[in-house]
Amino acid sequence: LNCLKAQQFESKSIVGKWLSGNGKAHITISQYGEKFGGKISWLKEPLDENGKPKTDPKNPDPSKRNNPRLGMNLALGFTYEGDGKYENGTIYDPESGKTYKCIMHLENENTLKVRGYIGFSLIGRTDTWTRMK
Repeated sequence: LNCLKAQQFESKSIVGKWLSGNGKAHITISQYGEKFGGKISWLKEPLDENGKPKTDPKNPDPSKRNNPRLGMNLALGFTYEGDGKYENGTIYDPESGKTYKCIMHLENENTLKVRGYIGFSLIGRTDTWTRMK
């Protein structure tokens, strides 16, 4: 029973607000069911060049191109695999309109390595997110 409680406590450690590596966004990660996901909860530059809230013009789904970027689901479907690893998720890049497979690794309480990739995790890019206080 204690092992299960410890695992549940540990698995929730990803939950919270994170600053993206480029400093342009805050991502709030929460748990839904057995999975974890994140939404954009703050943007450094929330408005486009016309002074309107930024949307998602590169989304491959035309019906989503006018959706606001603020509040959008960015990361979905992560499962906790133990040892600070969250796998089987996807991450969406609104800059490119592409969705990538993704793994996250909680290096310590305040550092989250987020790796988006195509195909194999060896070929991809890692971003370091920092926990917001």
